[in-house]
Amino acid sequence: MTLAPPSDQLAAGAPEHRRSARRSSRAPGRTPIGYVFVSLYALLAIAFGILPALYAVLLAFTRADGGFAGIDNFITVVTDFRFWPAVLHVTIYLVIWLIGLVIFVVLLALVVHALRVRWASTGLRFIYYLPGALAGASSVLLWLFVLDPTASPVSGLLRLMGMNSFVQVIQPGNLPAIFAIIAFWTGAGGWIVIMYGALNNISTDVIEAARIDGANAVQIALRIQLPMLRKWIAYMGVMSLAAGTQLFVEPQLLSQASNAVVPNDYSLNQLAYQYAFQQNDFNGAAAISLLLLIVALLLSWVFVTRGGLFEKE
Repeated sequence: MTLAPPSDQLAAGAPEHRRSARRSSRAPGRTPIGYVFVSLYALLAIAFGILPALYAVLLAFTRADGGFAGIDNFITVVTDFRFWPAVLHVTIYLVIWLIGLVIFVVLLALVVHALRVRWASTGLRFIYYLPGALAGASSVLLWLFVLDPTASPVSGLLRLMGMNSFVQVIQPGNLPAIFAIIAFWTGAGGWIVIMYGALNNISTDVIEAARIDGANAVQIALRIQLPMLRKWIAYMGVMSLAAGTQLFVEPQLLSQASNAVVPNDYSLNQLAYQYAFQQNDFNGAAAISLLLLIVALLLSWVFVTRGGLFEKE
């Protein structure tokens, strides 16, 4: 047998019950301001992302007179003698950059996270982030001085490697590594800060339990931290791959600074630029852009599936 609560207790509990009901009615949900922010992003994405991509698809399958071309534009660009060297250049650059990015960003993030002195880790994160504050073109202009043995602060190292002039430094065989170094210097700092934040989300109880079991710093990194960073590494790979396939500013500026020692069709984006604005063939340029998009999407799919980016915990 249960006893009903006294009426005075019901009366006293009623206001609290109503307050909790009001709070639950204001529970997290979609607020108008959220729609405002999303709508601004959606408009920009449509105007500068989706619509240009759709227009590129239209151009890629049509002729200059507007007629349907089928795959003729793709055959034209693929059989161009400049196409496959540009593919090779971008591929070598991507391999060097992505491998270096994953290894050094994760390693440096682990080092910063391991520092227990607050001012030291904060200072390092600030230093890492500084190069990313420069625009891409500004970074390349800065590197023009770094790569010139007559003005470089590392001229001794360049001369030790047998490079005594700017032309010797920027020989085509050296360019993939040079572009990878420039890209790493520009973009790695932001990723280190992101990886550092991801490391902070790992429960300290898990780390302490591993230490109690006798795991050292290397074992903790390999068996606990790296597996838990897998999604973030996959995300970094997808975003960096999307940026890397768009290689344009670095070789374009080096080409102008070196009086065409670096060819103006070194990368696929440069070749598309040549098609559009030198040959007046916008359909061919659109075909190259569409091929780049397809390859980037396929490679991104590999990163997403292998990295478990959208897997639920």
